[in-house]
Amino acid sequence: MKKKKITLFLASLYLIILTWIILFKMQFSLENLYTVRNINLVPFGESVIINGKIDFDEIIDNIIVFIPVGLYFQMLKRNARIGKKIGIIAGISFIYEILQYVFAIGRADITDLIGNTLGGILGLGIYEVFYRFCKNEEKVNRILNGLAMVGSVFVVAFLILLIVMN
Repeated sequence: MKKKKITLFLASLYLIILTWIILFKMQFSLENLYTVRNINLVPFGESVIINGKIDFDEIIDNIIVFIPVGLYFQMLKRNARIGKKIGIIAGISFIYEILQYVFAIGRADITDLIGNTLGGILGLGIYEVFYRFCKNEEKVNRILNGLAMVGSVFVVAFLILLIVMN
């Protein structure tokens, strides 16, 4: 039970950081936010085309930042049905996209929704690979929580550095 609380704390911390990245664009002041209210419903359309070519960097970034969401969800709700897990991951991404639109702090984009959901699915899969390798759920969770703690320390140190430099 104690380990679940650690996982829940780390997942909550990650979602707070993810919110800061997605909604606040890593800004410390609301005045510095670029205000735009735009919505793109065409997958891999204008929003990712630069100089006539698809810019995969943003798509890859969206995938990467949602991998931990899938990992945490698998750690907390391993026995839930896969469809439910994917639906919740997509729902979290959808909420971020809607909030960007509602508050005019970014572009609501179907491509982001697809990339984020794919990242979450990859996180689910990565957990399963770890599990098949270790054959022990508690051990996998302990390893992933350890990695998440180290990552969290680096992120918090990075945030402190950003605050000090501003």
